[in-house]
Amino acid sequence: MAQICVSDLTFYYENSFDNIFEKVSFSIDTDWKLGLIGRNGKGKTTFLNLLLGKYEYQGSISTSTVFDYFPYSVLPEDYGKCAVEFYEELKAGSEFWRILCELEKLEADAEILYRPFETLSHGERTKVMLAVLFSGENEFLLIDEPTNHLDQASREIVKRYLGGKRGFILVSHDRDLLDACVDHVLVLNRNSIEVQSGNFSSWWENKNRKDAFSQRENEKHKKEIVKLKKASERTKQWADKNEGTKIGFDPVKEHDRCIATRSFIGAKTKKMQSRVKQMEYRIDREIEEKEGLLKDIETPAELKLSPLEHYKNVLISAKEYGLKYQDAETPVFENLNLEVQQGERIFLNGKNGCGKSSLIKAILANAAGNAAGNTVENAAGNAAEDAKCGQKPVNPAAETGTLRIAPNLVISYINQDTSFLKGDIRHFCRIRNLEESLFCAILRQLDMGREQFAKNMKEFSEGQKKKVLIAASLMTPAHLYIWDEPLNYIDVFSRMQLEKLILAYHPTMLVVEHDVRFREQIATRVIEM
Repeated sequence: MAQICVSDLTFYYENSFDNIFEKVSFSIDTDWKLGLIGRNGKGKTTFLNLLLGKYEYQGSISTSTVFDYFPYSVLPEDYGKCAVEFYEELKAGSEFWRILCELEKLEADAEILYRPFETLSHGERTKVMLAVLFSGENEFLLIDEPTNHLDQASREIVKRYLGGKRGFILVSHDRDLLDACVDHVLVLNRNSIEVQSGNFSSWWENKNRKDAFSQRENEKHKKEIVKLKKASERTKQWADKNEGTKIGFDPVKEHDRCIATRSFIGAKTKKMQSRVKQMEYRIDREIEEKEGLLKDIETPAELKLSPLEHYKNVLISAKEYGLKYQDAETPVFENLNLEVQQGERIFLNGKNGCGKSSLIKAILANAAGNAAGNTVENAAGNAAEDAKCGQKPVNPAAETGTLRIAPNLVISYINQDTSFLKGDIRHFCRIRNLEESLFCAILRQLDMGREQFAKNMKEFSEGQKKKVLIAASLMTPAHLYIWDEPLNYIDVFSRMQLEKLILAYHPTMLVVEHDVRFREQIATRVIEM
């Protein structure tokens, strides 16, 4: 057991407008199961890279432990190889028998080590990397977003696996995963950093209690400031009036006063002015305490949505519907019966590869090609622009059964892929025909800093890229919102913000999302595929 001591850590990226960390100090134990929590862009992945020694920084990080990082970076030339051929390149000195033992705990067959890495699903790749990661000894492991793109079954396996381990930092926005796997949290607040015992839910409960207390104290301070300002102004007026009587007097009207009275009036005025200064000092102190109370309070802005109402109640109808890609031996899925009615929020659930995204793409293709004038407002951009940005064309598929889309249907779509985003926000808005000022206002409401607007979106974190697509979808009035894994990399606070928005505006939605808490909050129906 060792400690990692961070002292006066300051770090910023070259050409950045602000510091990621500024004079930060804290200590953590390498025996902990530590959850790292914070908004997108607060520096979670950056901190892991600082531990790995990838960047120069000011201050000190002292520890005797050795670090290893998930996910591993697999070289392009290794994707065609089997993992058994290059696992030693991922982790030097790893022993094969240990990897086999870890795979068994991950409920994975060893045969996935003998298949080309490019043919493995997201879940299988994650299991291989985790098995390699935990095959060493006496290391402190840095695990960055292990459940992104994983289906629910794979998430449950990873959750159970990590729950039985120790000695790691877990970066995740999945509340269910954090509650099951961590015993301490390291939280990157708005203006401070805190280390606390417990999981996400215990920290969140403590934070709400602390924030409520801070709000009450803030109200008390505001009232005290008003009272002090009134008393200060009143005393100042008295002092000024009294000061004016020091020189000159009417001996007839003020027969009891003499020249010697001047020193008495001066002393009295000085005392009053001293009281004014004391009150001003107390006012400044109260204001300082008041500002300190609210520095870390999360106050998510109220987002807005403009769902349209369609004249038909049933927007999508699939009967005995199936898809089979060209040259594939078996269909992706078949005999699917699905009906999406207005006001429903339907979640598609199932293992990776069961056809959830394929169904969505088929719906979009049918809607775009419908002669009745349907439109697909793609939050990720239109097809022509996607092609320019390197989006891969969809492999044509043969359909069976029937798929009917309501006429004149407007769909707002969020693609799970963000790799095509490039250029700055102004360029994005111009191509997508979005009002730039409104779009930036929504991004600010999603807690994206103004300094990001001038950057190339290639430099954004994955969470910030997702927020670009979400903001574009929120700006689009639509009959149906189709979101394909919208929450990958999105921070916990923004997830709660979106939950509140959806429950307030009741849009019709078709969603693929594996965040259990999010689904429990907003789904009206879950379709198992």
